[in-house]
Amino acid sequence: MKKTMLMLSLAASLAGLSSLAHADLDSFLRSVNNQALSDMKNFNSKLSSQFGIPVPNVDAIVRSVPNPADAFMVLQLSQMSHLEPSVVLQKYQRSQGQGWGRLAQDLGIRPGSPEFHALKRGDLSFTGGRSEGMEERGGPGRGHGGGPGGGHGHGRGGPPGND
Repeated sequence: MKKTMLMLSLAASLAGLSSLAHADLDSFLRSVNNQALSDMKNFNSKLSSQFGIPVPNVDAIVRSVPNPADAFMVLQLSQMSHLEPSVVLQKYQRSQGQGWGRLAQDLGIRPGSPEFHALKRGDLSFTGGRSEGMEERGGPGRGHGGGPGGGHGHGRGGPPGND
């Protein structure tokens, strides 16, 4: 009986966290929409700059979605999934109403990954500056990730004798 109560309590806590995370993403998207509606031309220019997409392509995406924040999310998911924005837009249009998390999974962004957690928390940024990870589209990144080949520890890339 205690195990059942504990499991129910845990499930209720997780459900509460899920709705809290959803609220954070919703708040972020509302903010993006407000920015867009106050100056649409600047919004499209900032999307172009942040995601490295030509303004005419951004304009086309913005015209294809119900809300400006949806265009941001199409470009954000394109960056996270390493898929072209046109592919993400097509999947978005086919799966409208299923939620951003479901679309992210359909694009290959795995639940539990840092990208998926950032999405669910609404831990995204709309600055108009070049997004982190944009280098990956055009060549090797310069980040500090935990992937192979970039670190300087345990004799794998650092100067000899500095292990």
